[in-house]
Amino acid sequence: MEVHYPIMEHFYTIQGEGYHTGAPAYFIRTAGCDVQCWWCDVKDSWDGEKHPLISVKYLCEQVKDSGADKVVITGGEPLLHDLQPLTTELKKLAVDVHIETSGSSPLSGTLDWVTLSPKRFKKPLPEVYEHVDELKVVVLTNKDIEWAESEAQKCPKTARLYLQPEWDTAESIPLIVDYVKKNPQWAISLQTHKFLDVP
Repeated sequence: MEVHYPIMEHFYTIQGEGYHTGAPAYFIRTAGCDVQCWWCDVKDSWDGEKHPLISVKYLCEQVKDSGADKVVITGGEPLLHDLQPLTTELKKLAVDVHIETSGSSPLSGTLDWVTLSPKRFKKPLPEVYEHVDELKVVVLTNKDIEWAESEAQKCPKTARLYLQPEWDTAESIPLIVDYVKKNPQWAISLQTHKFLDVP
């Protein structure tokens, strides 16, 4: 039986933030989100009922045709869906499969890279932390940095650590810059795709 997922959008682009900034990747944005951050820039992804159900076969055909060697599954909150059927087929294409998640639902799928973007108001499940390759925390105030540090303690020591300013305000930038200078285990992540005007 053909498996389908509610998909807001899917496209080949340049990754804009985090450890893989600047690298080409095929993005698959699932629809549906139970976290619903007020600063989210893809609020249209929240309602899974608004978006079409797209087959795994079709998505894999698009990935293959793009020539991408990396796929990023994002949302919404992608872990609201069982990602095993999708990732199993993607791995047959010999691509790396990445995910960006809040960690608020159980991890699923065959994944090569896990980016955790935790939210204070809907915390990650404890079992997600051991799989984290990259921790990326949006920072508005000192409380967010304190939260980021507490989350980093739960991740593997090999995890890459990033603080990211919220796009619509520059208020937190001096705070982040000062903190990273004093704590070099952290780096700054910027949404460079917005500067470059790519999707």
